[in-house]
Amino acid sequence: MCNADNTHRNAAEVALDALRVRKLERNSKGQLVAYLEGCDEPLTDVRVRRYFPWSQPEHYFAICDADGKELAMLHTLHELDPGSRELAEAELADKVFNPKITRVLSHKREFGITTVTAETDRGQVTFDFNSREDVRILSPTRGLFRDVDGNTFEVADISKLDPVTQRYLQRYF
Repeated sequence: MCNADNTHRNAAEVALDALRVRKLERNSKGQLVAYLEGCDEPLTDVRVRRYFPWSQPEHYFAICDADGKELAMLHTLHELDPGSRELAEAELADKVFNPKITRVLSHKREFGITTVTAETDRGQVTFDFNSREDVRILSPTRGLFRDVDGNTFEVADISKLDPVTQRYLQRYF
């Protein structure tokens, strides 16, 4: 049996488990199953989560149970065999909807709410945000806008956008 209860473990102890994940696979129900070193039984219905999805998307991943409790950590997905890595990448891709803004078509501010209509890599969107508090700057050229519904829209590189879009977005960078 595997002791997956991390409630009495500190962060350093969890970090030591970086090599614990032996394999990931899907069962007949489509659930993600993790095989961990030191566990007699596989853990069913696990999730893969990024610790730092915006600042370090290629590093630091958690394997969590269905309740979100951390079971193991990976520094990179390259610690996994190719089949397990492919499953982890698919799991992450299914969970993240993060359109990238390619052009701002219109914007207006009314009653403290800014409404933006933009073209993205996923099609045209209109979203509302309240204030600068809803904008997270990740680098001098990269940022995220969080709308009133909690969705995020990424500006991957403001310098690669058209001049009108740059001029509008620059006020938030």
